[in-house]
Amino acid sequence: MTSRRRALAGAALVLTSALLVTACSSSGSGDAATETAEDAPKITFLYSPYADYAPFFLAEEKGYFDDAGLDVELVAKGGSSGETYQQVSTGNITAGGATWGAGLFNATKAGASISVIASVSRIPESGANPSPLIASEASDVTDAADLKGKKIGIPGDGGFGIYSVDLALESVGLSVDDVELVNLSPGDIPAALANGSVDASWSIEPISSAVIAKGIAHELLPIDYQAGVELGAMVFNTEYVEKHPAAVTAFTAAYLKAVKELEDGGWDDPATQEIIAEYTDLPVETLTSIALTTQDPSGAIDWEDVARQEQFFRDRDALEFDGDSGIKDIYREDILKDAIALQESGDLASSKK
Repeated sequence: MTSRRRALAGAALVLTSALLVTACSSSGSGDAATETAEDAPKITFLYSPYADYAPFFLAEEKGYFDDAGLDVELVAKGGSSGETYQQVSTGNITAGGATWGAGLFNATKAGASISVIASVSRIPESGANPSPLIASEASDVTDAADLKGKKIGIPGDGGFGIYSVDLALESVGLSVDDVELVNLSPGDIPAALANGSVDASWSIEPISSAVIAKGIAHELLPIDYQAGVELGAMVFNTEYVEKHPAAVTAFTAAYLKAVKELEDGGWDDPATQEIIAEYTDLPVETLTSIALTTQDPSGAIDWEDVARQEQFFRDRDALEFDGDSGIKDIYREDILKDAIALQESGDLASSKK
């Protein structure tokens, strides 16, 4: 999808709630202690055009960011999670969503200007798999255990895709060391499966549903092997967080409001479906039929799962350091707690001056 930039224009609304003052004061920066959300510079947020980012689409199009006094621009990315880490750490982009992976762990250890704020999405505990391992109908693979020595497509060696494939293989007594890995971008998955250049591939919705419906591939395993796995995090440029904690708190509160709305049945609302369909370039009928990731209304992160992912990349020598990355040290739990309180108080839409 062509990169699309949208800015929320118009007069911003001042947030003067005690919660925001508390959030500012806790940052320890002098001038920020009296700053409101509308005083902060524009927040540019880098996203992928997938349903995982639906809460951000809603927060913008339904005016939740505007209600919070924020000037927000959603920027569609065409690259990998590594692009997000680089753009955010350099300050070219204020914030973004990206999968956990070697790039984030390496950037954290290197002292990059990145702060983790909240979880963005995770694999559901049960039901349909939004990121399944699928086998080509052109191959002779009918069971995941048949994949030993076979070619499997992955979207690079440092992100969620390879971790997901390893979890799938581990469930049948194999590992990624037992197969031939082939770098395959998501857009190249259908052709590679159709012509048999790979025997199987990691996949993601809506690609997985499309190739299965066309008889090109079939799903190999139920969701169990990766149920509940953390997919990604919301990250902010650390300097921005330190200078403008009120804005980051308000942004996170607006995001959580949209997450809760979706959890409370928002996915069935035609107006909401139209918004998400526009940002993902999917017909509504496709959007409502695919498997979806889940978002936690509390923004909570399963740190034990994150630690397992870091260990996986350590075992593969994909990390450029010894010891722990210190990823939890860049987690701004104080911002998330203030955002939860702000969202639950109703001040997001009612604190106007």
